[in-house]
Amino acid sequence: MEFLPTISTFFILLSAILVAIGWRFIAKDKRAAHKKTMLAAAVSALLFFIIYVSRTIFVGNTSFGGPEELEIYYTIFLVFHIILATTGAVFGLVTLRLALKRKITKHRKIGPVTSIIWFFSALTGIMVYLLLYVFFDGGETTSMIRAIFGS
Repeated sequence: MEFLPTISTFFILLSAILVAIGWRFIAKDKRAAHKKTMLAAAVSALLFFIIYVSRTIFVGNTSFGGPEELEIYYTIFLVFHIILATTGAVFGLVTLRLALKRKITKHRKIGPVTSIIWFFSALTGIMVYLLLYVFFDGGETTSMIRAIFGS
């Protein structure tokens, strides 16, 4: 299951790229292409979320394995990422709902804000991945199920 963080990170990167492409389409007034691209971005983000939650439940989360003196900075960065990701997900759902309900005036107002939050969320998520799996060896991984049920 060591490949799951790489796959989930790929999907979050893909979602950010698709959001950027979708933003470009709407700037060129290509509404149909914008809609398809943004829905693909949402599916990519959903795939990330499914893989991430599945891994968290069945395998666990990997703790920071880098130098102890950097751990506090990593933790602060991680908390910042979690806040961005949660905010981005909520904004994303609201933005999608507005678009699908054809409330375009509100969608146009919140869409750019959502995109910016999502870009920073994706960027910080990729940095978390690099810090956990590329720059340093990952720390301990504990299954949430084992933590809850003690088995």
